[in-house]
Amino acid sequence: MNKLLLGAAIIICIIVAGGALYLNKGDNMQNFAKTDADFTAMWNHFLENDVKPHGNLDTQMRYLTVLAAHVATQSVNEYKLILAQALDDKVSPIAIKEMLYQTVPYAGMAKAYDFFDATNEVMSAKGVKLPLPSQAVTTPDNRLEKGLDTQCAIFGKEQILSMRKNAPDDLKHIQDYLSANCFGDYYTRNGLNIQQRELITFAVLVSMGGADAQAKAHAQANINVGNDRQVLLDVISGLLPYIGYPRSLNGIAAVDTVTKE
Repeated sequence: MNKLLLGAAIIICIIVAGGALYLNKGDNMQNFAKTDADFTAMWNHFLENDVKPHGNLDTQMRYLTVLAAHVATQSVNEYKLILAQALDDKVSPIAIKEMLYQTVPYAGMAKAYDFFDATNEVMSAKGVKLPLPSQAVTTPDNRLEKGLDTQCAIFGKEQILSMRKNAPDDLKHIQDYLSANCFGDYYTRNGLNIQQRELITFAVLVSMGGADAQAKAHAQANINVGNDRQVLLDVISGLLPYIGYPRSLNGIAAVDTVTKE
């Protein structure tokens, strides 16, 4: 069996209902249970008895953070299965698209590109009419101003203005990119609020690894906008089965550093 078929045969999908995680035990999973019974039993027990009872994230945010993690880890096949279940569980298509857009400034378009195709494919199969209504609220003329306002609201005006002022001349354009593009183009959009966007950003940074400083910065940003320590730990707990222990523990370290400070 080639890698794609094997991947399709062993994929485990979460179903979120009433704030709990469940396992998709379809035909593919049943076939996998025959070939890898020990692993299947361990995995089922872990999700059902350990992960499922933990945390208080609502259904939508559980799905959105897990889907964002799959973009970060480049797990497109499992992403499609989870996305299909999210739509079946009435998660807003607009929220899903906004989650995907929010991953781009952090994971990069090279990682997100295939997930645009995957998202459109699944949404079309589920009868979602595309394109969805625009959620943009800025224009090319005001995106820098609006983005800077949003950036200051999240991180603090003094910190952001100081960072911009003290940037070397050859890096000032990066500060403009951050304000106009990352925050002006993305964070200002409708469809998700700032708290939700920061949780998605945190999920991406923790899941892709190699971004510990940014994970810490956005742990603090989450605290600033009202997502407390427990909410961040609930996100990491839900991601752990999919991103593994090392990246999860790095994420916890970021939360610990911020909340202890």
